[in-house]
Amino acid sequence: MRPPRRLAMPTASRKILLAFAAMLPALPLAAQPAPPTVTVSEPVQRHVTEWEEHVARLEPSARVALRPRISGQVERVHFRDGQLVQAGDLLFTIDRRPFDIAVETARADVARAEAKQELARSEIERTNSLVRDRYAPQSQLDTRRAAQRDAEAGIAEARARLRQAELERSWTEVRAPHPGRVSDRRVDAGNLVQAGETLLTTILALDPIYAGFDLSEADLLRFQRRGGARPGTDAAGEPVRLRLADEAGWDREGRLDFLDTALDRRSGTVRARATVSNPDLLLVPGSFARLQLRAGEGDVLLVPDAAIAADQAARVVMTVAADGTVRAKPVTLGPVVDGLRVVRGGLLPNDQVITAGLHLARPGARVTAEVRPIAAPRLAAAQ
Repeated sequence: MRPPRRLAMPTASRKILLAFAAMLPALPLAAQPAPPTVTVSEPVQRHVTEWEEHVARLEPSARVALRPRISGQVERVHFRDGQLVQAGDLLFTIDRRPFDIAVETARADVARAEAKQELARSEIERTNSLVRDRYAPQSQLDTRRAAQRDAEAGIAEARARLRQAELERSWTEVRAPHPGRVSDRRVDAGNLVQAGETLLTTILALDPIYAGFDLSEADLLRFQRRGGARPGTDAAGEPVRLRLADEAGWDREGRLDFLDTALDRRSGTVRARATVSNPDLLLVPGSFARLQLRAGEGDVLLVPDAAIAADQAARVVMTVAADGTVRAKPVTLGPVVDGLRVVRGGLLPNDQVITAGLHLARPGARVTAEVRPIAAPRLAAAQ
């Protein structure tokens, strides 16, 4: 069998193929995409006072439910509903005529008891001479002396009734026990009131005012480890700052004055209370405010909140190494200070933190870093 015959390629085609093969090494390779560009910055180093923020509810520093100590008819009301009052201001007057009579009766009882005592003293003097001359027995003198002691006891009892009557008469004038703002009156003139039962009005002490808030277990432990007060101990002296919803600055200052004795089992928090000055009476009981409790002081690193990413349960920041490789660093965060987030651990002062273009960075990938310093925004603008 004959072998297959090879077909001869024309000379012109062979030359074209050889020329094309010679040109192949000179053709450029496909262009690779450039690494994405991100903005990096070194953390801001600063000596700051850290503040932890909480939501506080305002409460009056004293709340008095005013009730009469005696029964009687209200004669006059001496205040306007919602008026500011000082301690000792007259609020209600109860008809005092029955109590004037009681005082006069008590004074008559005192005079009667004093007369009995004087008679007993005279009888003792007369009986002494009779017993000395043996005209009267000793038992008669003992009886006279017992009568004198009974008269002295009667005087003491009558005087006590007089003091009680005078005290009850003074209670016909119902006065404010604390300075503050009085609520609306619950009774009008002419109504009968019962001692200890009828509510006349309420008074709320507003300056100073209380700001109550809750501390979590983690906040409480951190507060204690830096030297703060423990539950059930004197917490006075810890500074706090307060601001209302429409206020930009933390101009209202106060002091922590109470920590509850135990954590609530359901919420895992402990009740705390601060005393805040309220000279303009703009802080109203029942309203909410933002409160800052001092968390510490020292040199810290700060980064923008936009540079912080979530990695499952941890918080990380993306940094760029010298060769352009992106690395994720877990960090421990603190509060916001001047619009920047405090980083308590996990970050070095010379780390190049990605502050813009974070969505373009993946751990292990390469990026092009554009260095820009961090500009700390003002706290009012940041929040």
